[in-house]
Amino acid sequence: MIDANEAPSLTPSLTGHPWFFCGIGGSGMLPLALILRGHGAQIAGSDRGRDQGRTPDKFAWLESLGIGLFAQDGSGITSSTQTLVASAAVEDTVPEVVRAKELGCPRMSRAQLLATLFNAAPAGIAVGGTSGKSTVTGMIGWILTHAGRDPTIMNGAVMKNFVKPDAPFASARVGQGGLFVSEVDESDGSISLYRPKVAVLGNVSLDHKSLEELRQLFGDFLASAEVAAINLDDAETAALAPCARSLVTFGIRASQAQITATDIVEGPTTLTATVIDRRDDTRHPLALKVPGRHNLYNALSAIAATSAAGLSIEEAVDALASFAGLTRRFDIVGTSPSGITVIDDFGHNPDKVSATLATLKTHPGRVIAFFQPHGYGPLRQMGAELAEVFARLLGPQDVTILCDPVYQGGTVDRSEGSERIVRLIGEHGGRAEYVAAREDCAALIRKIARAGDRVVVMGARDDTLTVFAKDLLAALP
Repeated sequence: MIDANEAPSLTPSLTGHPWFFCGIGGSGMLPLALILRGHGAQIAGSDRGRDQGRTPDKFAWLESLGIGLFAQDGSGITSSTQTLVASAAVEDTVPEVVRAKELGCPRMSRAQLLATLFNAAPAGIAVGGTSGKSTVTGMIGWILTHAGRDPTIMNGAVMKNFVKPDAPFASARVGQGGLFVSEVDESDGSISLYRPKVAVLGNVSLDHKSLEELRQLFGDFLASAEVAAINLDDAETAALAPCARSLVTFGIRASQAQITATDIVEGPTTLTATVIDRRDDTRHPLALKVPGRHNLYNALSAIAATSAAGLSIEEAVDALASFAGLTRRFDIVGTSPSGITVIDDFGHNPDKVSATLATLKTHPGRVIAFFQPHGYGPLRQMGAELAEVFARLLGPQDVTILCDPVYQGGTVDRSEGSERIVRLIGEHGGRAEYVAAREDCAALIRKIARAGDRVVVMGARDDTLTVFAKDLLAALP
């Protein structure tokens, strides 16, 4: 059992000076700003999305919290005492970076700041893996909160259980219980910065790095923790088991898994199962308000992680019955008067897209899959695998529609885009159309959608996709 009774406290080096976040509205930056603010630090920031008029409600909320917002023109950097937080991808020509260099401001990356906060906590639960990290983090956070452990939670998505009128974008929670739960990212290698008590690994597959690099990163991640919770059904993850000092294992197919599930019943928006703890042969009924076999794996991952942290399986299962899910994770926006359902989803890599499409295809009805790639670089890295997933999981009556990838400035090579993916889907026997502009994709969807269809809006790194999904629903018959 992890002893985390000591209340977390941040040193004056973290809270005793002002912070400036470049891209403060981003999914990785916003929760960090909220956590630092929750500990009393002075926070300011800028965001290109705010300058462009995107998601104004989010930025109005941040200002209501006393966070100073500035145009992304360097005007918010006024003192050498400020620490600039900017992702590693932010180019040196960005005005905030230029101004910070002129003044001699210290700079931290998002990952460096998160690791500093995480490692400062008495006990940390770090959630790694290619897919499902945000949902598993949300589940673990909710289980611990439900059990009275008062954790701090850092998530890359809004957790519906923690949304309140004064916290509409609850991607973070500041607790006093000594436990810090966070998803950790392998895409930039920063996963090596964390020193978790519990390391959680659900899956390992191609995303931002080669499998050889991922095996090294995730193996070191497991070795860094006192105990690891791993998925034995995932071959790559199971192969890393010898790296861990101590293990809690889960899985559905693996006979060696300590925590498993049976009697699985999938509904369109729910899932039920019986969780079996093979360590003591107890059985626990599980009812989830989120659908899909991947969410059962997410739940088993969270159950294993909280078991490693000292909670009972019964406590975890009981809490998961009221887990409301995350925004943009198979988030049902609504159903039009004629019976067309719109779903907002974060699917952007082969694993995530596969999980979403498999959940949709478990139940009848045509699927119209709109996909906005989250960048030109990722599309080159995983485009062939994405095309294979769309072609394999969608049937002849279904259709995939792609617009141009997200591009928010910079020097990235844009010579190869969504046209290639549409061509590859066709070569694999699937149906796909390329329509460059997103608004024209919406017009096409409105034209072809009919009663009983499920329209899923997929993509990452663009908060306006949720607005797109809501506007699309409003325009459907």
